[in-house]
Amino acid sequence: MKVTVNSLKQYVDFDWSVEELSERLTMLGLEVESVEEVGGGFEGIEVAEILEFVPHPDADKLSVCQVADSTGKRQIVCGAKNFKAGDKVPLILPGHSLPAKPGAKPFTIKVGKLRGVESCGMMCSGAELGMTQDSDGLMILDSDAKVGQPIAEYLGCAEKDVLLDMEVTPNRPDYNSVIGIAREIAALTGNPLNWPEVMPAEEGELVSNILDVRIDDPERCPRYQARVIKGVKVGVS
Repeated sequence: MKVTVNSLKQYVDFDWSVEELSERLTMLGLEVESVEEVGGGFEGIEVAEILEFVPHPDADKLSVCQVADSTGKRQIVCGAKNFKAGDKVPLILPGHSLPAKPGAKPFTIKVGKLRGVESCGMMCSGAELGMTQDSDGLMILDSDAKVGQPIAEYLGCAEKDVLLDMEVTPNRPDYNSVIGIAREIAALTGNPLNWPEVMPAEEGELVSNILDVRIDDPERCPRYQARVIKGVKVGVS
């Protein structure tokens, strides 16, 4: 079970250090196998908008793009083909480095010329940001992304956090949830558990018209509940 310290603090107040939290959880039977700092990073990478682009005059596979960012407008030479004018993409500014892979040196972006045309930065794929395995093209952001917004803020990982990886024994399936672990911390600290607010369903179609729960063996399964959730967007996570 992986859980972050900040996610636990959404449901219970505690002021333990990461080391003390790990020790207390381990004594509860939740052995903490690893501790990893996450969040932050992506310095110098922000949301940009591709305003227009034309073919490179001396390279068939390259495009010369005019891009809007926090400083105004800049020119980027790009080899990707999966974008159009108006798309929002991650842009790393000159002088900053892409996230380095384990054991590799950081790659720092500089102002330079590609086949004779100046390029002042680099638009990024998900793979270059270390977020996906797929490097086939730029990472296209939502259309409502704000130009100039730091990409870490856009992705919701601007705040640094600590990720705990714990071994859950089969007899404690309640630990396979953030609220389950927070409940144990609440018992240790004596602080109240902040249950998440459950919004009442809007008036509309009855759930019984959407799905039906049938229990074939009441002795082995005396109760089974189901809930309908709508409006979920399926996409890359």
